[in-house]
Amino acid sequence: MGVKLEVFRMALYLSFPVTMFWISNQAEYFEEYVVKRKRQIFPPEREDVRREIEEHREKLRKMKDEMQDRMK
Repeated sequence: MGVKLEVFRMALYLSFPVTMFWISNQAEYFEEYVVKRKRQIFPPEREDVRREIEEHREKLRKMKDEMQDRMK
């Protein structure tokens, strides 16, 4: 009985992680859970928000240039 039990335990120990890996890497699962959740957390950028960010970056860039000019 000892060898059969060890073979069963070994098969169980190996099949569980392999099965979980196979299930979690299915394309349907990935699309349904991961991609949808990512879109909820990080919604696609809107054009007005992008424009505000670019304006702010430009303002910071000008301020940085002015500070560097003052230091010279």
